[in-house]
Amino acid sequence: MEALKGFRILDMTHVQAGPTASQLLAWMGADVIKFEPPQGDATRGQLRDVPNADSLYFTMLNCNKRSITVNMKTPEGKQVFTDLLQICDVIMENFGPGVLDRFGFTWERIHEINPRIVMASIKGFGSTGPYADFKAYENVAQAMGGAMSTTGVPDGPPFVTGAQIGDSGTGLHLSIGILAALHQRNNTGKGQYVEVAMMDGVMNLCRVKWRDHQRLTHGPLSEYSVPTEGLTETPRAGNDSGGGQLGNAIRCKPGGPNDYVYIVVQEAVWEALARRVGGDALVADPRFARIADRRRNQNEIWRMITEFASAYTKREFMAILSELDVPCGPIMSTGDLATDEHVKLRQMYVELDHPQRGKWWNVGMPIKLSDSPARIERSPTLGEHTDEVLKEVLGYDDTRIAGFRKAGAFSLPPKKTA
Repeated sequence: MEALKGFRILDMTHVQAGPTASQLLAWMGADVIKFEPPQGDATRGQLRDVPNADSLYFTMLNCNKRSITVNMKTPEGKQVFTDLLQICDVIMENFGPGVLDRFGFTWERIHEINPRIVMASIKGFGSTGPYADFKAYENVAQAMGGAMSTTGVPDGPPFVTGAQIGDSGTGLHLSIGILAALHQRNNTGKGQYVEVAMMDGVMNLCRVKWRDHQRLTHGPLSEYSVPTEGLTETPRAGNDSGGGQLGNAIRCKPGGPNDYVYIVVQEAVWEALARRVGGDALVADPRFARIADRRRNQNEIWRMITEFASAYTKREFMAILSELDVPCGPIMSTGDLATDEHVKLRQMYVELDHPQRGKWWNVGMPIKLSDSPARIERSPTLGEHTDEVLKEVLGYDDTRIAGFRKAGAFSLPPKKTA
């Protein structure tokens, strides 16, 4: 049995943050009804690589869902929405502040329609506070949540991360909140409002940087390779490990953009690594005798290890380090991961077929449940399941569907002619 089988989710989210959450819930068995305006989720047409086909931006975030198109500007469309609210367990939205309110569906009204429903919202900065009306995107959330200021090298500009911690990271937080609210609802019979702000989610993912922010009030951070004496905020520190053990990315041959291995020099492995890199002389070097010494002189350690690694490819260097029990891993590019046996074995890159675009690949389900493994299905075409949802979920008959369709409940109004 699928873990969330029997739960029905009305998904009004679009772009990335919300669809990340609803796709995870769909992969765990929830019936996710993607409630779209007649023109569809904007990402269906963004960064399109196959003409007249849904973009990968859309398909990779909307698997296992059913699509229904509804024009909320018509009375009939609002009736369909109301009828769905009455029988759904969750409604999800990530509109700008006040959008649903203007349609007449505040949280209070939705809760009145269905007291058991959980309403889950993603906002850039939340529904309260001075920033509540600001617009947020992935990189804006990273900028304002503390990630950018702590990413990059000290004498360079701040950088965004390659991982979408503002969007997809917020979606992960929202899915946790939804599951918690459903659990409480099953105990109390009452739904509640769940909100996650993108800025808040990024701050949570930067928790280690907040640890270091407070440690600075008690003195410099010895594990950082850059000076931290007198600082009042966590600095950018390149590829420093940020933990108790020293770590860094070491360049290997032939010196391409991803020819690096990240290594962590634990205290227990230092002697064996030092002997392999520089012989007995390095083991006996007083500059590196204790971990405090190695922290203080770590830039020299990285220089020597990089010089040693320059004779090896990243896979060869990784093999040497593994023999010494040094925690390490090669920098894996998207090309590396797409053909990696481990990734295939874990079903983390899966091939799907789509009626518009043909064969394509999606990142797999990262959460593995022993008794209910995920079955990944393609994303829906726009409005593909409109009649199916109206009949199977709402019990509408053909006559009523035809009447609503004639009234424009599922389509854009015809363009006015001059």
